[in-house]
Amino acid sequence: MRGKNWERWVAVLMVLPSLILIAIFVYGFIGWTGYVSLSKWVSASPDYSFAGLANYQRILFGSGIETQRFYIDIRNFVGFTSLFLASCLIIGFGLALLLDSRLRGENFFRSVYLLPFAISFIVTGVVWRWLLTPGTPELGSTGVNKLFEYLGLGFFKPRWFIDPTILHIRPDTDVGIFLGQIGLGFLTTPLWGISVGTFSLVLAATWQLSGYVMALYLAGMRSIPQELREAAVVDGANEYQIVRHIYLPLLTPITLSAVIILSSISLKLYDLTVAMTGVGPGFATDTLAFNMFETTFKATRFGQGAAIAMILLILVSLLIIPYLRYSLRRETII
Repeated sequence: MRGKNWERWVAVLMVLPSLILIAIFVYGFIGWTGYVSLSKWVSASPDYSFAGLANYQRILFGSGIETQRFYIDIRNFVGFTSLFLASCLIIGFGLALLLDSRLRGENFFRSVYLLPFAISFIVTGVVWRWLLTPGTPELGSTGVNKLFEYLGLGFFKPRWFIDPTILHIRPDTDVGIFLGQIGLGFLTTPLWGISVGTFSLVLAATWQLSGYVMALYLAGMRSIPQELREAAVVDGANEYQIVRHIYLPLLTPITLSAVIILSSISLKLYDLTVAMTGVGPGFATDTLAFNMFETTFKATRFGQGAAIAMILLILVSLLIIPYLRYSLRRETII
């Protein structure tokens, strides 16, 4: 018994430094940010006077540019995440299927697909900013638009991340009229659309992370017993039916994990935006993280910036906590 107690105390002492550091630099700073969000700190000089929920009210229910920008950021997040998730899951799953077919040169292609994931978002943003810069009438087209000219597609010159257009349901269309009749006319406003500039960020982010999703799916496919596939073939199932009725159901936990990881990445997106687009015209490519940084360190509204950070933390928690509960419950059942 004495030896077991000694081993227990040694184990506690081994993890104690990490627990102390996490308590200070994670939960301590979260608590400090929450405290600052309730203060009147609106300049470079600290002011910890209690303001209650005034900063949150200004962001969520105010009538100024802060509220407008916040809801535009939410719109950008929804649009970016929807396209980002769909493209990464579809491309990643397709690449995993290709590699799972024992393609010749599998190791080479797997390395090529995973290479973008090893690059930082800053580098990705710089490269894709150059590729997608539309050019000017004086200097002509550049990047991808220059390639379009070489291919005889000079008429197709998208403005990429400098395009302020918002794709949304117009109120004079059949769908818009129907939504108005059932009391959902607000869905026809630009606030409920998708910014065209967001497509540039989706393109760059998908290029970087689709290989990561491929690796997740490929690992899951390789864990499926070969006997299941052989039994399906014996029963007369074709390749589509095998994917539909064996792969997809068994890979559901991996799909859920990929959705949670990619959603949290898109919610905290900052470095790709900084390097590639900035806020864009009319906040077309703005994000919550970029909004938080500019509000805090450029506008020196530390209380309001801390409030945005806490809202961002709550949104991330709404994604992570249910997933953790699901994972723990699944492990308990297993």
